[in-house]
Amino acid sequence: MCFQHDGAPAHFSADVRSALDTAYPGRWIGRGGPVNWPTRSPYHSCLDFFLWGHMKSLVYASPVDSDESLVARIAITAGDIREMPGVFANVRHSLRWRCEACIFAGGHFCKQFL
Repeated sequence: MCFQHDGAPAHFSADVRSALDTAYPGRWIGRGGPVNWPTRSPYHSCLDFFLWGHMKSLVYASPVDSDESLVARIAITAGDIREMPGVFANVRHSLRWRCEACIFAGGHFCKQFL
Protein backbone atom coordinates (compact mmCIF):
# COMPACT_ATOMS: atom_id res chain seq x y z
CA MET A 1 0.00 0.00 0.00
CA CYS A 2 1.18 3.53 -0.73
CA PHE A 3 -0.13 6.65 0.97
CA GLN A 4 -0.35 9.72 -1.27
CA HIS A 5 0.03 12.90 0.76
CA ASP A 6 -1.41 15.83 -1.20
CA GLY A 7 1.03 18.51 -0.07
CA ALA A 8 -1.51 20.64 1.75
CA PRO A 9 0.34 23.10 4.00
CA ALA A 10 -1.62 21.99 7.07
CA HIS A 11 -0.12 18.49 6.71
CA PHE A 12 3.47 19.56 6.11
CA SER A 13 4.60 19.58 9.73
CA ALA A 14 7.68 17.61 10.71
CA ASP A 15 5.52 15.43 12.99
CA VAL A 16 3.26 14.38 10.12
CA ARG A 17 6.18 13.68 7.78
CA SER A 18 7.89 11.66 10.51
CA ALA A 19 4.73 9.62 11.11
CA LEU A 20 4.39 8.97 7.37
CA ASP A 21 8.06 7.95 7.17
CA THR A 22 7.44 5.48 9.99
CA ALA A 23 4.20 4.07 8.59
CA TYR A 24 5.22 4.08 4.91
CA PRO A 25 9.03 4.06 4.78
CA GLY A 26 10.15 5.45 1.44
CA ARG A 27 6.70 5.03 -0.09
CA TRP A 28 4.55 8.05 0.63
CA ILE A 29 3.98 10.73 -1.98
CA GLY A 30 3.82 14.39 -1.04
CA ARG A 31 5.64 17.64 -0.46
CA GLY A 32 8.83 16.90 1.42
CA GLY A 33 8.32 13.17 1.01
CA PRO A 34 10.51 10.47 -0.49
CA VAL A 35 8.57 10.45 -3.79
CA ASN A 36 8.58 13.86 -5.45
CA TRP A 37 5.13 14.63 -6.80
CA PRO A 38 3.44 17.98 -7.44
CA THR A 39 0.71 19.00 -5.02
CA ARG A 40 -2.77 18.10 -6.18
CA SER A 41 -1.44 16.23 -9.18
CA PRO A 42 -3.71 17.05 -12.13
CA TYR A 43 -3.20 13.52 -13.39
CA HIS A 44 -5.37 12.17 -10.58
CA SER A 45 -7.83 14.96 -9.85
CA CYS A 46 -11.06 14.72 -11.83
CA LEU A 47 -11.68 18.41 -11.28
CA ASP A 48 -8.33 19.34 -12.78
CA PHE A 49 -8.03 16.89 -15.66
CA PHE A 50 -11.62 17.21 -16.80
CA LEU A 51 -14.13 19.51 -15.20
CA TRP A 52 -12.38 22.89 -15.04
CA GLY A 53 -10.99 22.73 -18.58
CA HIS A 54 -14.24 21.49 -20.07
CA MET A 55 -16.32 24.05 -18.19
CA LYS A 56 -13.95 26.86 -19.16
CA SER A 57 -14.15 25.92 -22.85
CA LEU A 58 -17.96 26.01 -22.69
CA VAL A 59 -18.22 29.20 -20.61
CA TYR A 60 -15.79 31.13 -22.79
CA ALA A 61 -17.06 29.80 -26.14
CA SER A 62 -18.10 33.39 -26.82
CA PRO A 63 -16.97 36.65 -25.18
CA VAL A 64 -18.36 37.46 -21.73
CA ASP A 65 -19.59 41.04 -21.34
CA SER A 66 -20.19 41.31 -17.57
CA ASP A 67 -19.56 39.67 -14.21
CA GLU A 68 -23.26 38.83 -13.92
CA SER A 69 -23.20 37.16 -17.33
CA LEU A 70 -20.14 35.14 -16.32
CA VAL A 71 -21.78 33.90 -13.11
CA ALA A 72 -24.93 32.96 -15.03
CA ARG A 73 -22.93 31.09 -17.67
CA ILE A 74 -21.02 29.16 -15.03
CA ALA A 75 -24.25 28.09 -13.32
CA ILE A 76 -25.89 27.09 -16.60
CA THR A 77 -22.79 25.23 -17.80
CA ALA A 78 -22.48 23.33 -14.51
CA GLY A 79 -26.10 22.21 -14.91
CA ASP A 80 -25.49 21.25 -18.55
CA ILE A 81 -22.45 19.15 -17.63
CA ARG A 82 -24.39 17.47 -14.81
CA GLU A 83 -27.08 16.45 -17.33
CA MET A 84 -24.71 15.09 -20.02
CA PRO A 85 -25.41 11.37 -20.47
CA GLY A 86 -22.53 9.21 -19.25
CA VAL A 87 -20.19 12.12 -18.51
CA PHE A 88 -19.34 10.99 -14.99
CA ALA A 89 -18.96 7.35 -16.05
CA ASN A 90 -16.39 8.57 -18.59
CA VAL A 91 -14.61 10.57 -15.89
CA ARG A 92 -14.46 7.52 -13.62
CA HIS A 93 -13.11 5.41 -16.50
CA SER A 94 -10.46 8.04 -17.25
CA LEU A 95 -9.46 8.25 -13.58
CA ARG A 96 -9.05 4.48 -13.43
CA TRP A 97 -6.95 4.58 -16.60
CA ARG A 98 -4.77 7.32 -15.10
CA CYS A 99 -4.30 5.35 -11.88
CA GLU A 100 -3.33 2.25 -13.87
CA ALA A 101 -0.76 4.36 -15.78
CA CYS A 102 0.66 5.53 -12.44
CA ILE A 103 0.91 1.92 -11.21
CA PHE A 104 2.58 0.93 -14.50
CA ALA A 105 5.09 3.76 -13.96
CA GLY A 106 5.91 2.37 -10.53
CA GLY A 107 4.35 5.35 -8.74
CA HIS A 108 6.47 7.89 -10.58
CA PHE A 109 5.36 10.51 -13.08
CA CYS A 110 3.05 8.87 -15.58
CA LYS A 111 2.27 11.62 -18.06
CA GLN A 112 4.19 9.78 -20.77
CA PHE A 113 1.77 6.85 -20.45
CA LEU A 114 -1.41 8.90 -20.76
